[in-house]
Amino acid sequence: MNPRQACLACLDRDPPAIFEAALWIAAEHDASVEPEKLLRDVHTLAQQVSVGLPMLPVCELAQPLLRRLNDLGFQQDEFHPLRPQAALLDKVLHRRRGQPLALALISLELARRLDIPLTGVNFPGHFLLRVPGADHLLDPCGGRRLYPSDCRELLGRQFGPQIALSADHLLEASPRQMLQRLSRNLRQLHSTNDNDLAALKDAERVMELGPANASDYLARATLYQHLGCPQAERFDLERALLLTDDPIQRLRLTNRLSHLPPTAAPSVH
Repeated sequence: MNPRQACLACLDRDPPAIFEAALWIAAEHDASVEPEKLLRDVHTLAQQVSVGLPMLPVCELAQPLLRRLNDLGFQQDEFHPLRPQAALLDKVLHRRRGQPLALALISLELARRLDIPLTGVNFPGHFLLRVPGADHLLDPCGGRRLYPSDCRELLGRQFGPQIALSADHLLEASPRQMLQRLSRNLRQLHSTNDNDLAALKDAERVMELGPANASDYLARATLYQHLGCPQAERFDLERALLLTDDPIQRLRLTNRLSHLPPTAAPSVH
């Protein structure tokens, strides 16, 4: 079983082994990564975290868990421009620096091991966490509580004041959605760091993990363009054209398609 297959197999378990699946994504990019060893390391980390938690009901331990991780050095990676190591879980565990989603995946795994209720929230631009039933969200980068006004402010900082906070922004993320988002993050990071072959692995995984949107097909088309694969580029551009409702994007896609070599006609025997 190769790392991609192992990743997908983790999601077919009951319950899904999302943290292990994310480790297999790291192994797909680096053959030296050993998910089994890293799982043992996380067991040790869970013991370290547990020792520092206050004597409270488990339903009140999510924020102390995140603060304890922060005390142990787990923080948001502020390096600019970001590198893929901010999203590859083996590197995040070693460096204790990462994107919010990567830190959230570690927090969710520790919470699972310590029986602390905690779920992921697919907030745009900055992945968040929630204690089921709570009236606030939690920032995986330190444990700050975020109420609706804080979420509106965070959304405005990410996308501008014209974007209004909606209920869709606060939905719980499924295991596949989390790994698809992680794969999109890695696709972007590998691409901006000039590693198109690695980015293509991530782009393909995005397609396997759930429904792809026009941006996903456009991103993969651009990778195929850089790698000199015009027919694969054409296929993805055509898919993006079918999925987008933006008239400006449709015009750009149509123009880009017109500059590609025509599809080879099938030979007749």
